[in-house]
Amino acid sequence: MSEKGTGTSIVSTLTFMKEVILANRSTGALAPSSKALAEMVTNSADVANARVIVEFGPGTGVFTKVIERKMRPDALFIALEVNPEFVKATRKSCRKVHVYHDGAQNTRKYLQQHGVEHCDTIISGLPWSRFSDELQDEILDATFDVLRPGGKFITFAYSASPLLPSGKKFFKGKLQRKFKRVTRSKQIWKNFPPSVVYVCQKG
Repeated sequence: MSEKGTGTSIVSTLTFMKEVILANRSTGALAPSSKALAEMVTNSADVANARVIVEFGPGTGVFTKVIERKMRPDALFIALEVNPEFVKATRKSCRKVHVYHDGAQNTRKYLQQHGVEHCDTIISGLPWSRFSDELQDEILDATFDVLRPGGKFITFAYSASPLLPSGKKFFKGKLQRKFKRVTRSKQIWKNFPPSVVYVCQKG
């Protein structure tokens, strides 16, 4: 890795850790996602063939950078982030994405600003277990609404999360009821903490 790349990585990590402490409720991760998780998530989302891509909660842009690298030259890529520091970090490092400082439940507003009604895939880095039932439902409803038929919604969880009451209620309950098909990946050990990826397809 170049000296410039190393410096950028260190700054992103420091920004992330600072925001974990200051914005604990909206930042659910303990550390930035790994390359292995980013590859699994973006491959599952089939971003290389998507015309319209949405990302929820890009953080400092770990998934965002991989999406940028893989996406079609003519794709529209929108990201929504509620943390202003993460918005600034992602805008600076990811020039091909339209990053908006807003919640995921308002996705349709920004799609319409770009002249589209639906997207092909949504990638989420949101900390679902930290949200209220009402906010979970609001975001899931918005997600389902803006996905085209057959579109994919990709999210992930630390391996232990679906075993906890709040995680079980969301990942084994709400996702299964909302989407026609939900599949879960094998455990991704090359992430801290180890994680699993959920691929949800709209019927």
